[in-house]
Amino acid sequence: MSTETKTGTDTKLEANQRQKQAETACKMSRSKVRTITQIAMMGAAAVILMLFEIPLPFAPSFYEIDFSEVPVLIGCFTMGPMAGVLIELVKVLLNLLINGTVTAGIGEAANFLIGCAFCVPAGLIYQRLHSRKGAVIGMTAGTVVMTVVGSLINAFVLLPAYTMLMGLSLETIIGMGTAVNPAITNITTLVLFAVVPFNLLKGVLVSIIVLLIYKKISPILKMSRS
Repeated sequence: MSTETKTGTDTKLEANQRQKQAETACKMSRSKVRTITQIAMMGAAAVILMLFEIPLPFAPSFYEIDFSEVPVLIGCFTMGPMAGVLIELVKVLLNLLINGTVTAGIGEAANFLIGCAFCVPAGLIYQRLHSRKGAVIGMTAGTVVMTVVGSLINAFVLLPAYTMLMGLSLETIIGMGTAVNPAITNITTLVLFAVVPFNLLKGVLVSIIVLLIYKKISPILKMSRS
C-alpha cells in the first residue's frame, strides 16, 4: 500500500470516527433533554397529586396524606436517586409558586427533606437490587427512614415553627391532637401517636401504588428517553 493510499484511508477512518462521536454526542444531548423534560413533567404530576389530601382520624387536621411521592419514587426507580431528588425539588418549588407559603418556606423545606428521606434510600437499594424484591426492600427502608426523619423534623423544626408563625401556643397544637386521640398529651406523644403512624401509613400506601403501576408505566418512561 502506498503512503498516499494509507494516508487517505487514515483520513477516512478519522472522519468516520468523528462522525460517530458527533452522533453519540447528539444522542446524549437529546437523551438529557428528554430526561430533564420527564423530571419536570413528573414534578408537575406530583404537584397535582398534592391537591388531593386525605384527613386521618388519629391525627390533627394539619396532617393529611397525599400521594405526591408516587411520581418521585417512580422517577427514582427509572432514572436514579438524583432524578428523584430533582423531581422532589420541582414539586416543592412549583407548589411554593402556585400556593405560596404560610411557614416562611420552612414547611416546604421540611417536605423536601422528608420526601427525599423516603425516595433516595428506596432508589439506591433498587439500583443495587434491580428486582421486585429489591423494590420492596428499598421502599420498606425508605418508609423507615422517612418516619425517623419526619419525626425529628416535626418535633424540632415544624411544630415549633408553626407555633411561632401561626401565633399558636404549643399547648393549642397538642390540644388539637388530644381532641382526636386522648393519648396525645405532649410533644412526645404527638410525635409517637400522630407523626409516626402518619409517615408509616403514607409510606405503605405510596409503596403499594408504585408496586401496582411501576411495571406497566416504566417501559413507556424509559422508551421516551431513548
